Amino acid sequence: MKLTLRQMEIFLNVAREGHLTNVAKGMGLSQSAISMSIKELENILGNPLFDRINKKLILNEMGRSFEKEIAPIVKRLNDIEYEFKNTVNKGMVRVGASTTIVDYLMPPIICSYMNNYPDVKIGLKEGNTQQIVQLIKNGEIDVGFIEGIVNDPEIIKEIIGVDELVVVTTDTTLNKEIPIDELQDRKWVLREKGSGTRDVFLDYIKDKVEHLNIFLELGHTESIKSLLMNHRCLTCISKIAVQKDIINNRLIRVPVKNFECKRNFFMIYHKDKYKSELFEKFIYFTKTMIHQMIDEAS
Repeated sequence: MKLTLRQMEIFLNVAREGHLTNVAKGMGLSQSAISMSIKELENILGNPLFDRINKKLILNEMGRSFEKEIAPIVKRLNDIEYEFKNTVNKGMVRVGASTTIVDYLMPPIICSYMNNYPDVKIGLKEGNTQQIVQLIKNGEIDVGFIEGIVNDPEIIKEIIGVDELVVVTTDTTLNKEIPIDELQDRKWVLREKGSGTRDVFLDYIKDKVEHLNIFLELGHTESIKSLLMNHRCLTCISKIAVQKDIINNRLIRVPVKNFECKRNFFMIYHKDKYKSELFEKFIYFTKTMIHQMIDEAS
């Protein structure tokens, strides 16, 4: 047998009161239950903890030493229990986000949240849409924020914003309106398979082009942007990811004719997820900030 918190609490109460009757009344237990708990505790430790003097229990040498060791532990455990029962601003939220969101939306959200609630820790994992869904299903994260489409009976999804995809390049000759099919033979660099950005773009143009010359696939948005800076290729990417680059003339937004490619940002979590107050508070905060940031970018 191992020591239990209940046994230690009973021991400390008996040490303070000296009488089983008073302790039993105060703890709402029978006197025999208190007595049995003390006997079990002494059996576990292999030593008596009290001297029975004049019908009163008095701590002996071993008991006084034991009391000194466990009293601060029990107090700390009770303090922790009180804190977690009486506050929703303590704990840890495990978050997963796909690349565009983790790079351009989550950093200011997490910094702002932790500044407001310093006792809450945020664990952040990055992956493409498929990877984030799998992390949810494995129970490795509490909530995910993704760009791709999910059709899984275990996953609850909620639209939290609308993102616009734009075609960009550094090729200055592509500054006039042009149909997408006239760009299909140029060199395209896209995100890897499983990426929400890639899936939404290819689904949008599937009836508009015969093929697409994808000469390179990369796993990160910033890598694609770096490649574009040095090569005259094209990509389709979130407007949020390239807005500053377009404003500063580092990238050119290609005016593709009749091109309105938009996709939803989703918040996802497992259908069996327990939605604690801390969880609800975090997702409300996050959704509010994402709405604000998307509005500012539009």
